[in-house]
Amino acid sequence: MHDSTPTRSGGPSVSPPESSGRPAPASGSARAADVVMSYIALTKPRVIELLLVAAIPAMLQADRGQVHLGLVLLTLVGGWLGAASANTLNMVVDADIDKVMKRTERRPLARHAVTPRAALVFGLVLGASSMLWLGLLAQSWLAAAFILATICFYVFVYTMILKRRTAQNVVWGGAAGCMPVLVSWAVITDHLPEGQPHNWWQAIVLFLIIFFWTPPHTWALAMRYKEDYKAAGVPMLPVVMSAEGVTRRITLYTWATVLCTFALIPAAGWIYAVGAVGFGVWFIVMAHRLEAGVRRGVEVKPLKLFILSNNYLAAVFVALSIDAVLGLETLSGAFSLF
Repeated sequence: MHDSTPTRSGGPSVSPPESSGRPAPASGSARAADVVMSYIALTKPRVIELLLVAAIPAMLQADRGQVHLGLVLLTLVGGWLGAASANTLNMVVDADIDKVMKRTERRPLARHAVTPRAALVFGLVLGASSMLWLGLLAQSWLAAAFILATICFYVFVYTMILKRRTAQNVVWGGAAGCMPVLVSWAVITDHLPEGQPHNWWQAIVLFLIIFFWTPPHTWALAMRYKEDYKAAGVPMLPVVMSAEGVTRRITLYTWATVLCTFALIPAAGWIYAVGAVGFGVWFIVMAHRLEAGVRRGVEVKPLKLFILSNNYLAAVFVALSIDAVLGLETLSGAFSLF
C-alpha cells in the first residue's frame, strides 16, 4: 500500500507522527503538585483531624475556665507532626497490603508516587520534629515522651505485630489513637500553678472513652470492606467471625464507650452531662439497630454506623469543650452544696 498523504511538488511523502499510546508527560508544576499531595496523603489527614478533635477538649478540661491559646496551638502542631509521623511509617510497613486492597490502592506508596525510602525519611523527620516541638516550644518533655511512645507503639506493636496476627488488633492497637489526650493533658498540667491539682484520672477517663470507641468504629468500617481485608490477609474481626458475632461486640463496646463518658460527668457541668447522655443514647440505639438487622437477616449498612460514630465522638467532645471553656460549676461541686 502507498501512503495517501499529499506531498508537495513530488517531494517525499511525510507521514503523520505515530502515537506512543502513553499520556503526555505532565508539566513540571503538575508533577510538583502531585508530589506535594502525595506526601500530604502519607500523613492521613482525615485520621489526624479526629485525633485533634480529641486533643482540644482535653486541653480545655485540664484547666477549666481558662483557654491557653498559645499552648493549644503549639500542642496541635506538635500533635499533628507526631500523628503524621506514625501514619507515614504505618504506610511504609503496610505498602504491600495497600496494593491489593481497593480501599487503599491509590495511596502514594501503593501507586509508586513516593519511594519507600523517601517515605521512611519523611516519617522519621516528622517524628523527631514533633518531639522537639513539644519539648522545646511547648516546654513539656512529658508530652514529647508520650508522642515517642505513641509512634513506637503504633508502628512496632500495632502495624508490625498485631494487625496481621490477631483479630483483636484494633482493640489493643487502638491505644495509640488515645494518646493525644495524654499528650494534651501533659502540656497543660506542666504549666499549671504549683499546688493546682492535675486530675490525671480525668485524662485516663478520656483515654478510655476513645479506647472503647475505637473497636465499634473500626469494625463497622471493616464490615463494609471485609473482602478487601480478606484478600490482604489481615484478620480483622469481620473476616474471621460471623456478622452476628461482630455486631454483638460492636454493641458491647458501644455501651462501654457511653458508660465511660458518664464517668466524667461529676467533673463537668450540665452541658457535658446532657450531651453525654443524649448522644450516648443515640449511639447505643444505632448500634442495637445494626445488630438487630443482622440477626433478622436483612440488608444492613454498617458504614452508616461508622460515620455516626465519628459524629458521636465529635459531639461529645464539643459538648465537653463548651462546658470547660465556660467554666461551668461541676456537678460534683453543685451537689456538694446540699
